[in-house]
Amino acid sequence: MGPSLSDEENLKVFGKCNNPNGHGHNYKVVVTVHGEIDPVTGMVMNLTDLKEYMETEDQQIILQGRNIEDDYHYRPSLNEAIMKPLDHKNLDLDVPYFADVVSTTENVAVYIWENLQKLLPVGALYKVKVYETDNNIVVYKGE
Repeated sequence: MGPSLSDEENLKVFGKCNNPNGHGHNYKVVVTVHGEIDPVTGMVMNLTDLKEYMETEDQQIILQGRNIEDDYHYRPSLNEAIMKPLDHKNLDLDVPYFADVVSTTENVAVYIWENLQKLLPVGALYKVKVYETDNNIVVYKGE
């Protein structure tokens, strides 16, 4: 719900998602990274490491393109950046980022992008796709 909107405007804009007590979603997130393929490992990024960072089976990882240095091993885990702050939380009440940002799927995608950018090698993150439902999908490429 938009805090700057009236009850009538919120109902018109957000429809059934307009609930003063909040409502939940089981988001599915697909992260796409890209880079050159390392000739030694044959990988753009080590999937085992990336999956470990994400710490959830509901995440999907897509790799494309060029080589990326393995400098992400010593960084905080994606679990700390994504799952811990978002999983089973009321975004509006429990996540400081959403205190001043409407918790739409678009803004969830931006939040995830901004947190991933801090963890992954520079230029590696290509796209974040967030499924609110099978029909409501947001793709964010940092633009």
